[in-house]
This record gives sequence, structure tokens and C-alpha cells, in this order.
Amino acid sequence: MKLLKSILSLFIPVLFMSSCAEKKYTEALTPEESLATFQLDENFEVSLFASEPHVLDPVEMIIDENGGIYVVEMPDYPFQPEGAAGKGRIKKLIDKDGDGKIDDSVIFADGIKDATSLQCWKGGLLVTAAPYIYHLVDTTGDDIADIKEILFEGFFQENQEAQISNLRFNLDNWIYATNHGNAGMIKYNGNPAAEPVDLSGTDFRFRLDRGQFERATGTAQFGQTFNDWGHRFISHNTTHIRETVLPYRYLHRGADLMDKKAALNISDHDLLMYQISDAPYWRVERSRRRQEVFDAKNLDRVEHVEGHFTGSSGGTHYGGDLFSEEYQGNIFTGDVMGNLVHRDVLVLAAEHAAYTAQRHSHDRTKEFLASSDQWFRPVNFCVGPDGALYVLDMYRQHIETPLSIPEDLKAEMDFMNGDDKGRIYRIVPKGTSSADFSKVIAQKNNTGQYLDWLKHPNQWFRQQAQRILIERQAQSLVPDVKKIFEGNDQAAVRLHALYVLEGLNALTTDLVKQALHDAHPRVREHGLMLAEEYTGCLPDMLALTDDEDHRVVMQSALSLGAMQSEKVIPALADILEKHFDDEWMRRAVLSSPSGSSTDMLAYLANNTSLLEKLHSEKESIVKAMGYSIGSRYEPKELREFLQLMPKLPTAYAVSSLDGMAEAIKKKKHTLSESIKENLSALRQNSAQALSEAVDRILENS
Repeated sequence: MKLLKSILSLFIPVLFMSSCAEKKYTEALTPEESLATFQLDENFEVSLFASEPHVLDPVEMIIDENGGIYVVEMPDYPFQPEGAAGKGRIKKLIDKDGDGKIDDSVIFADGIKDATSLQCWKGGLLVTAAPYIYHLVDTTGDDIADIKEILFEGFFQENQEAQISNLRFNLDNWIYATNHGNAGMIKYNGNPAAEPVDLSGTDFRFRLDRGQFERATGTAQFGQTFNDWGHRFISHNTTHIRETVLPYRYLHRGADLMDKKAALNISDHDLLMYQISDAPYWRVERSRRRQEVFDAKNLDRVEHVEGHFTGSSGGTHYGGDLFSEEYQGNIFTGDVMGNLVHRDVLVLAAEHAAYTAQRHSHDRTKEFLASSDQWFRPVNFCVGPDGALYVLDMYRQHIETPLSIPEDLKAEMDFMNGDDKGRIYRIVPKGTSSADFSKVIAQKNNTGQYLDWLKHPNQWFRQQAQRILIERQAQSLVPDVKKIFEGNDQAAVRLHALYVLEGLNALTTDLVKQALHDAHPRVREHGLMLAEEYTGCLPDMLALTDDEDHRVVMQSALSLGAMQSEKVIPALADILEKHFDDEWMRRAVLSSPSGSSTDMLAYLANNTSLLEKLHSEKESIVKAMGYSIGSRYEPKELREFLQLMPKLPTAYAVSSLDGMAEAIKKKKHTLSESIKENLSALRQNSAQALSEAVDRILENS
């Protein structure tokens, strides 16, 4: 008996401590129980589309042109498996009885390390799985990939939350991927002779139809989406929605800019979100400790425990045709820490070059969907051919990288708890019936049917049609596609048709001119991009510098900067004079060698009123010009620049020289003797402020 008591005296405290530790975290709910915790916009209903065992740890779902449903599973998260293989899978989900719910699955590909996203391509799937992008194809019809080709390699592969991901086919025929700005020398195995591309500080894009690959404006973490007009929006933890306003190719084309800002946080409602779940114990405790440190150092900083975006993920544009008009074009973003789905309404005013993301009046004090289940992890979304919004729930007890959690708290956490679970939910307007994709798609397996898809109100159909017509190089359909571009009353349809023609190498000067004169500003905007390859369109491009839509004007500045003509500088100067107070207009003009040249600065001084009055934003313009000129360090241009300085108002001349000084210092240029002579001459014959500016250049050389 004494022995039994002794054993119990040792065992009971262990049980007690174990019980206390377990109570710190909630347990998993069944799919039905979790569904019951959802608070959803009252105009919609949500149902379970798929769950374990058919889907586990889902992070991406796509639906191909045949109605095939593919999901990426990421059971290794958040740890990196050793060796070349992992537990990652791509499954094909099957609805055998056509009731709109998954009741079977097939493993399309298995043992993939760090697979994160998918994109349909030529009868197979492109797969991001750092350090690679694969092309997987099933050639035997058994729903199992038997070809695995590495297309690209060299991507960063350390942190699973920041790897290559989010493959998306865009209107411009490029496929984009998020890279979180991580370094990597990317090689394309389709052309081993091609120069590798360094992705440091950027995202990635490529065209397999033309063998092109390059940097893209970034940096996104997990989530990117494109609206009907090809505008790109990205997700990143605390910043739930940013717009990539300026493409990378414009900001890095020979005019080294002082300010290369290309993406913008467009939310007008900051970090606040309306969470109905409790923060987990580890987060409460970690925040308490951090706040103690802030307070001890007298820092004016608050460590928010809940109610603020910290795990934004999977932002997705709703381009379907099932939701009512007020939800059309909205972006839905999950917050995996807040256990909710947030809805943004995108607004692009004619007088603005960038969007604003707003809460709808319906959502002022609530979210589109929120759950009290701490395990609900809405990591990503998919808009289907049925127009429904599908929510991918990774369903984990913990979804934070262990690297950011103190060791003692981490010791009590099972990061793999839930790796045997996963759910996908279907959100539709109330009263909507379930969908059998095979009936919705009505596949006839002929190229001609895609002409009808190209005109479909659901973005899913238009994107599939555009991609497939380009994959198949359907030259016989060019006349039909031209008719759609010239005659369809929907601007989004005209744009898809225009880019099908681009992908089929069937554009002409006349077609591009039609786009430049289109009634819709977004078509005119894309017409400008395409016109960069058609010198005969220059007069039409110049006319758009005075367009009523500011985004069109901004694009005219970007596109004219790619043209070789004596008419470019006067046109760019006119844009600056009218829109100098718009940061995006300034950046667009200055992005080209012409827009940041000494000739441009001289034109502004001699032919416009821009520099007649002192203004801080005008000072920033001339300083940026001085920086670009100093950065290029072309002797002839530098001499002309220095000779121009006495002719400028002193304050603007000083700003220009200070810009040059910054570039000389940053680029570590060594001034030639002739340039030093020019500087000395300027110093001797100038006011004190100008002489001091010259001294700053000499000090930095």
C-alpha cells in the first residue's frame, strides 16, 4: 500500500501538470462543429465542400478547364524535412455522385518538398516547390503525374512562409509568383544559355510561350491576385492588401531612381480587424513579455494581442458571376491568426493613379466571415467556374513559425497537431444550389468552344480560354478573336481578346490604335503598354497624356518613356507640370532616361512654369533628376547639367546638385578632372548656397 501511495504521489502531480498544460490550448472540432462557429455575412451561406481524409493541410486549390479539382497539401509545415523529399502532396479531389461535395481523392503527385501553389499549363500543372518550379503531367489518364520536369531552379528554400509561391496567370500572358524578396539566382532549364536572374528584393514572373523570365515588383509573402484589368494586389502578414502600382520593368530601365517605391498599402482602415476568437495562450504570453520590454525602455509602442492583422494570407479577387454587384471585384483575404476572412472593396477614382481598399458600409464593425474556432486557418481561396468562393482551411492548432516563439512556450506546443486535418468550404449567396463542375463547364474538348468562354461573365472562363488559345497557338481563330475585340460591349472581354491576339502574334498597329481610342480607360491603359512596340502609335499615345483618367495618364508617362522621339520630353514635361503633386506621376515620368535627363530639366526650366515658384514636391523632382544624372555618370550629360545650374532658380539648382552628390557617394564614382574643372568653375561664379552644394559633391567624390 505504501508503495502504491508513493507511486501515486509521483504520478498524480505529473497528470495534474499535463492537464494544466493541455488546457492552455483548445482541442480540434469536427468539420460540422467548426462550421457551426462561423459568423458569415447574412447574404451568404457556407457549406462543407471537402474535409479529411480527402484533403489534409490544404494551401492551394485550382480547377482546370476540364473541371478537375487539384489541391496542394503541405503537411510538413512548419518544419523543413531533411533530404530532397517531403510529405507534400498534390491531390485530385473527386465528386463521384455530382452532389457538389468531395467524396474521393487521388494522389496526383507525392513526396514533394515544400509544394505551395499550382497553375494549369499545357494539360498539366506548374508547381512551386522551392528551390524549383516543376511541370507535372499525367500522360496515361490515371490521374497520377508520370512526367516531372524542372522548369526553373534556384529559389530561396529556408523559411516555408517566404518561399516561391502563388502562381497566377495574368491578363498580360505572364505567370506571376510571389517570392518575398528573397535572394536566388534563377535558371530556366528551357534555355540553359539564358542569363540567370537574381530575385533579391523582388517577386518573379515568366512566359513559357516565349521562354521569358524576369523580376516583378514585390515583395509579397503569401497571396497575390489580379482584378479584371490585370492590376496586381498582394498580401503580407500585417499589411493585408497592397497594390503593385508600378511594374518593375519601368523602374529599372536605365534611370537609376532615387525613389523606387513601386507598391502601396492601399487599405484605408489600417490594421483593425473584428476577431471573435480568443488569442492563443502563447501569443498572449509572448505579447505580455514584449510589452514589458517596450515599457521598460519607455518606447511608445503597443504589442497587440488580437484584433489587428498579423497573419494576412491568400488575398483573392472575386471575378465570378454568382455574387451580387456589390461583391463583384471585391478582394477576400484570410487572417490565419484572427480566424477570419476580410473583405475589401476596391475603388479607383478617375483623379487617382492608385486604388483605395475600403470596408463596405455593411462591414463597418464586423468581418465577412469570422470563427470562434482557434483552429480555423483560412490560408487561401479559389473562385470556381460555378462562381462560388472556396475557402481553404489548413486547420491547425498552431500556425506560427517556431522561430518567433520563446523556447519555454514552444516546449508546450505541438506544431504538427492537426496535420491529419483540413477543410474546404464553399460560400455562395443564400438559396444557391450545389454545383457539379462537369455540368457547369460543359466541356466539348474543341478549341472553338473557347471563343464562347472568352466572352463569359465569370473571370475563370475568360482566363482559361485565353491561356488555352495561347498554349495551342490557335491561329485559325484570329479572325474570330478580332471580331470579339472590335465588337464586344464588355471592356473586360475586349481586353482578354486583345491579349489573345498579342499571344498569337496577331497584333497590328491598327488594332493597338483601336485600344488606345477605346471608350473604357482600362483598355486605353493596356493599349499604351502594347503601343510601346508600335512606333506608328506615337501620336495616339501623346494624345492620352491629357486623358481624363489619371491612371491612363500615368501609363502614358511610363510608355512614352520607352519611345524614341523628340516629342517625348515635351509630353512628359506637360504631365509633370499638371500633376507634380502626385507621387506616382512623378515616379512614372522620372523612371525613363528621357524623363530624368538634363534635356528634360532644361525643358522644364525654359518651356514651362513648373520651376517659377518654390514648392517642396518640385524640389524633390529636380533632386531626383540630379540623382539619376549623377548615377548614370555620362560625361557629356554631366557637363551640360552643371552648365545648366546657374540658369535655374537657386533653390532648385541646390536640390539638383544635392541629388547628384547623393548619387556620386552611393555609386562611389570618381570624378574625372574635366568634371572637377566644371564644378570649380560653377563654384567660383555662383551664389554661396550653390558653391556649398558643389563642395558637397567634391567631398563625396
